[in-house]
Order: sequence, then C-alpha cells, then structure tokens
Amino acid sequence: MITTIKPNVLSRTILLFMMAVILLAGISCDSSPPPEQQEPAENKTMTDSRGVIVAMGDSLTSGLGVPPEDAYPAQLERLLAERGHDYRVINAGISGETSSGARSRVNWVLKLKPDIVILETGANDGLRGIDPALIEDNIEQIIVRLKQEDITIVLAGMMMVTNLGKDYIANFKSIYPRLAQKHQVILMPFFLQDTATETSKNQADGIHPNSEGYSIITANLLPFVEKAITSDSQ
Repeated sequence: MITTIKPNVLSRTILLFMMAVILLAGISCDSSPPPEQQEPAENKTMTDSRGVIVAMGDSLTSGLGVPPEDAYPAQLERLLAERGHDYRVINAGISGETSSGARSRVNWVLKLKPDIVILETGANDGLRGIDPALIEDNIEQIIVRLKQEDITIVLAGMMMVTNLGKDYIANFKSIYPRLAQKHQVILMPFFLQDTATETSKNQADGIHPNSEGYSIITANLLPFVEKAITSDSQ
C-alpha cells in the first residue's frame, strides 16, 4: 500500500512529487489534435469479431516511457488470449490527462464500441491538489455515461503521496470505493499495487512503471477484467 511512507524516505517522496508535477505539466502541453477530432484507427478493422476492451486513462495507461507492446493494454490482450478470452484491448490512454479531460472525451471513447472499459483516471488531479469533490463528480459522470450504453466498467482505484496531508489523502482514496459501490461497478482497489515506490518496478522518474512494473499491474488487473468478461457475457 502507498498510504504509509517511512520518515527516512519522506524527502524522496516530496522530490518525486515535485518531479511528477513538472513532468505532467509538460506532458499536458500535447500539440496533437484532441481525441474527439480524430477518427479512431480501430474503426477501420470492420471484420474483427473479437470483443472490445478500451483502456481509458492517462500516462499510466498509455505507457509513457515504455514500448507500446509493454504498456499494460498490450500485455493484457496477450494474457487474455493465453487464457482463451477472445478480446482485443485498445489503448485509449492520453498522457497528462486529468479526470476533467477524460470526462470531455467519453463520447469519443464510445465510438470505439467497447464491451468493457477499464477506467484509470484521477492521478494527475491528485498530484495537482484538485478538489476531490470535482474529481469524484468527473469520474461519476464518466461512469454514468458508460452505463447508459450498457458497458461493463472496471474502475482502477488510486492513492496519493503522503505529503499532501491526511485529509486530502483520505478524501481522495475514498472516491473510488464509494463510486464503485454506488454504481455497482467492478473495482480494482489500487492500480499501482506492488509497484508504487518500488524503485526496480518504475522508470527513473519514480512515477511511471517500467516494463516489469506493467507486467505486475497486468497480472493484478487480470482477475477484475475476467470478472468483467463474465458479467459482459451474461
């Protein structure tokens, strides 16, 4: 868990927080066209009969800093195939995106015709100290919109670094289980379980998982996705 960090590594945590804010601020200045103005490449594959899982999120989903085949959506597609699940996993992650950005492009995500959406968002909001009430409202509206289309949702929970204060940490952490319970969606309690603060599982910035870290995330995520597949098939 990331909720307790020993005093002797507190200075490192603060440094990583500062690095993350600088890094994410730079990432968000992406000059590429907004997603809603782009035609999803996956729409061109009209003959693909597999089910569709859309991985919606920020740089933790897009796989910033690792080869595309090592980001978790690609690893998840391979793992599902090995286990006999006929699904393709579309990487719809955008580096630097906040929950407000995710909310603004949910209709674009729907163009991908997903059966299941893995929703990972909110980390960038937390690092910027955005009001948890706003984060919760954004994520809730995404969930509501997806459920209107009968899409099965796996919600990836997040936690924040300790130097943001106990109240903020508690309020942020509670967003995900509260929404999961309210809207009856599948909850992965903590997306970065077994990788957060683990130097060997992260890139040099200490924030983004490396290829090994993504393998752990994928393995941890698998049971929740398989639960979603079972629900989707009923």
